[in-house]
Amino acid sequence: MTVNQWVRAFAGFFVLLSLALGVEGSPLFVSKNFLWFTAFVGANLFQSAFTGLCPLENILRKLGVPESAGGCR
Repeated sequence: MTVNQWVRAFAGFFVLLSLALGVEGSPLFVSKNFLWFTAFVGANLFQSAFTGLCPLENILRKLGVPESAGGCR
C-alpha cells in the first residue's frame, strides 16, 4: 500500500470507529464526545487538502512506506 492509501484507510477507520463509539444507537456506544474525534479527522483531512500538511503522511514516509505503487494504473 502507498502513503495515500494508508492515510485514507486510517481516516476511514477512525471516522467509523468514532461514530460507532459516539452515536447512541450503536451497540458500541460509549459517549457522544467521541463525535468530536470524527470532526477532528474531517477537519484535518480538509486542511491537508489545501496546505499539504498531514502528520500521518510524514510518519508513514519515515517508516519507509512507498509514495506510489510504481507503474501505470
